[in-house]
Amino acid sequence: MAFVDFLKSGHKPTLFSAFVYSDMSFMAWVLLGPLAVHIGLDLELTPEQQYSLVALPLLAGALLRLPVGVLVDRCGPRRTGLWCQVLVMAALALAYAFEIHSIGALYALGMALGVAGTSMAVALPLVSRWYPDQYQGLALGVAGAASSGTVFAALLAPVLAQSYGWRSVLGLALIPLGLAFLLYRFGAQDYPQPRQPQRLARYLTVLADPDAWWFMLFYAVAFGGVVALASVLVLYFYQQYHIAPASAGYFAAACVLAGSVLRPAGGWLADRWGGIRSLQMLYALVAASLLAASFSPADVLYGMALLMAAMAGLGMASGAVFQLAPLRFRNSVGATTGLIGVAGGLGGFAWAELLGKSKLLSGGFQSGFLIFAGLALMCLWGVRRVRTRWRTTWGSAASTSARV
Repeated sequence: MAFVDFLKSGHKPTLFSAFVYSDMSFMAWVLLGPLAVHIGLDLELTPEQQYSLVALPLLAGALLRLPVGVLVDRCGPRRTGLWCQVLVMAALALAYAFEIHSIGALYALGMALGVAGTSMAVALPLVSRWYPDQYQGLALGVAGAASSGTVFAALLAPVLAQSYGWRSVLGLALIPLGLAFLLYRFGAQDYPQPRQPQRLARYLTVLADPDAWWFMLFYAVAFGGVVALASVLVLYFYQQYHIAPASAGYFAAACVLAGSVLRPAGGWLADRWGGIRSLQMLYALVAASLLAASFSPADVLYGMALLMAAMAGLGMASGAVFQLAPLRFRNSVGATTGLIGVAGGLGGFAWAELLGKSKLLSGGFQSGFLIFAGLALMCLWGVRRVRTRWRTTWGSAASTSARV
């Protein structure tokens, strides 16, 4: 597969607009995580309240993905994306204007920011229909490289909060979000031939297929792991290594960067080598890295390197999953991506809660990382279990030109 051929296919303004929209939406989705240290010190929050504040937007994003997916089917992805962006910007503008001071108001803001976490339910169907089978992995990998927005949150939010206060960061976030809205408004286009709206029965049909549950598990661990770690890592480095919040943000940003930048590489790798083979290698990498990280290395640089490897594997696995899913459910892409996206968001909430509870109950993160590594091994076992059946049915050479 030549990269130049990929560039000649599809619709580049839509691909770029979808990427930027998702990127900035993810920045907003996890924004409270990098700010949790400053918010906690200012409002004297308990550790439990801090971890709840981090996890709540992830839960809201997961629960809202399916309704947003229905809107995508009914109203089109472009229009739905515009509505979602307006809601997120309005929530941040209100929070900034009224200078919220209570944990209840912060929880409400976290729920509203969950709308930003639905961006993948918009961006992936928007891009998918523009590209042929052999470029699905790379195209959706680029559109889904949205977790790179979490790099900006981890890198800049603690520094800006240190200089201007965490409430000002909520207002400053409106600048990149506004620019992304304008780009999306004038650059993104729906595919000329509209897809038939998905009926509720279509979602139930997808759920009745065992393959859908495998994809949801794979994505819950891969994508869920990326967003959970992106939300928690500032707190992790701050509490584990007792470094300044700004320094914790730098270390967290390096880890998140590895997971976000390499998501398109995961799609490209799946297109070139096959999604099944790619997922086997990537989940093995994730399991090994998290197992080593569970021993809480004393050197912060070594700990960062292990988590960078884990995040890289998780990010690439997210891209590989979405190389396979549209091939398996080509007649139900909207319903399938919606359900897989819900699973990814729920996975993010669950893994963030897991790491938070590990710290609160045991005083460390070891048990959380060990369970997380076990889940990666479960995914590895699941891929090996289904690979022969997938390659000889819907993934055979007679059924698709893509490598499965």
